[in-house]
Amino acid sequence: MLFLGIESSCDDTCAAVLDDRGVVRSSVVSSQVRLHAPYGGVVPEIAARHHLEAIGPVVAQALADAGAGLDAIGGIAVTRGPGLIGSLLVGLSYARGLALRRGLPVVGVNHLEGHIASGWLECPALPYPALALVVSGGHTALWRVAAPGSYVEAARTRDDAAGEAFDKVAKMLGLAYPGGPVIDRLAERGNPLAVAFGEVRTKGEAAFSFSGYKTAARVHAERLGIRPLDHPDDPPCSDLLDLVAAFRYAVVRELVRRTRQAIESERPRALVLAGGVAANRLLRAEITRLADERGLALSIPPPRYCADNAAMILKAGLPRLLDGADELETLDATAYLPLGGPESAHRSRRHR
Repeated sequence: MLFLGIESSCDDTCAAVLDDRGVVRSSVVSSQVRLHAPYGGVVPEIAARHHLEAIGPVVAQALADAGAGLDAIGGIAVTRGPGLIGSLLVGLSYARGLALRRGLPVVGVNHLEGHIASGWLECPALPYPALALVVSGGHTALWRVAAPGSYVEAARTRDDAAGEAFDKVAKMLGLAYPGGPVIDRLAERGNPLAVAFGEVRTKGEAAFSFSGYKTAARVHAERLGIRPLDHPDDPPCSDLLDLVAAFRYAVVRELVRRTRQAIESERPRALVLAGGVAANRLLRAEITRLADERGLALSIPPPRYCADNAAMILKAGLPRLLDGADELETLDATAYLPLGGPESAHRSRRHR
């Protein structure tokens, strides 16, 4: 039996098909980067409008890529939050309408749970308990994962998310949108030790903090006389390359430092790195080094499953669909959805 996943929490329209073992049969993403680039960030109204245009074709393409029709689908998992409410409503309304018309069960999934579940997409035997570092433009947090559906937050950012800090610094320097991948690419050409970023200390709490690094980047740019590029395609000077290399190094150092502390207190058997920033090359290398150092099993999804996608949403919702859950009558979108609500409290019977 096959299952359909739908994700539309921000600016990507996504659909995926998995089989009942959790194997990905197809995954389709319609990106809106080109639409939002002139604004330097996601415009909610534009995002929702594009989702309306794209959702039907994206689902049709996912089914075609999987070599299946709707008659082969046994259930649907869809993102219900957190995210942009207009974007969420498009995907959720489409999923509910499709479920109603075809008589299919449908479940809502927490977007953060989806990112965590991406660690098991290509590593289904990854052991529990695991520690999951979720790093994206909207979220930066560590979660202890005792079993599918069982999460305890170990640390979160108290200000900017790491991806948000990357994007804001890139915008400040006149780099292209989205800024995180651009900084990652340019940093490879700079000296990460040329500019000193002090470590941020958070008193009395297990928390990340990136706002100070963002401010320090602005101060260093002013001190070095680095002006924003007139056009994103302009060649960067060596000082700018060194600055972004040092900024990337500082952010990754903070992520790894807090993860190391959490490993000491949580004693996991495995480590997962997930979210859009998990595609960052330095972060992937440092987390790999940390896992090797501590003797932990490691899962870092390939870049196609780091950014928003529907395969991760369906992977998270699949145990409930297999258990016979159906939320058609109660399912609704919510912009703010802490991980730990009813949809993430469930545990698959095979892990009870």
